[in-house]
Amino acid sequence: MRNTFLLLVVAVFVLGVGAAAAKDKEMQGTIVSENSVPCGSEAKGKKQTVQMMCQEYVIRTEATDYHVRQEKEAHKALLPVNAPVELTLSKDKMKFKVNGKGYEMLVVSESAAPATNSSPKP
Repeated sequence: MRNTFLLLVVAVFVLGVGAAAAKDKEMQGTIVSENSVPCGSEAKGKKQTVQMMCQEYVIRTEATDYHVRQEKEAHKALLPVNAPVELTLSKDKMKFKVNGKGYEMLVVSESAAPATNSSPKP
């Protein structure tokens, strides 16, 4: 009984480490769209506020679409749509390279990528 419990604990640990390593491995993807979205407001006086806008990108990997935004307002570079990216995920952040330049953005949401139907229609 004790050996079975120990084996179970070791198996759970190994699976957990494997899942964590998979999250940090480098993946390939493509920027498929860019939108300006509201991301807060800034006070411009006692009674006046200005809506701030951020760029939100959709980065598609083999199986997942990731919606990411700039973490800081200072990072306002526009990234090219349909550009290939090399990315890694760590918790709620994505680090990726586009045209050799590195970026780090917050992952806002993720969803399953649409299935591609490669079979011809009759």
